[in-house]
Amino acid sequence: MNDALRKLALQDGRYSPEAFRFLYESLEHALRLTGREHAEGTDRHVTGREVLDGMRACATQQFGPLAAHVWRSWGVKESLDWGRIVFLLVEHKMLKRQDGDKLEDFAEGFDFDEVFERSYRPQVPKLQAGGGEG
Repeated sequence: MNDALRKLALQDGRYSPEAFRFLYESLEHALRLTGREHAEGTDRHVTGREVLDGMRACATQQFGPLAAHVWRSWGVKESLDWGRIVFLLVEHKMLKRQDGDKLEDFAEGFDFDEVFERSYRPQVPKLQAGGGEG
């Protein structure tokens, strides 16, 4: 699949192959967030909003406050760009869609800078009780 994603990305030219790969990997995260990772057929379907939520969680985990910068370096400047990639994958039969799915589902996404930079809160490890010297 990676070769097909890379070929499609290079053929399209708007977004880097890394964006396509990241989106594809984030779909599994979206399925876990919605509790549908074990579902089959159309029950596995995630909406545009759910895809974006999964991508946001993956990006925060992988890139932290640099996620917006990373996405922009891939050519992804707004949430709608992710929808364009999804529908390109659908058009090339690498993803399936349901009748109600539309590109506009990705338009009301989120502001990258707000979500990744301004709202970023580092995860501080919790201290274990009784772990200090006495």
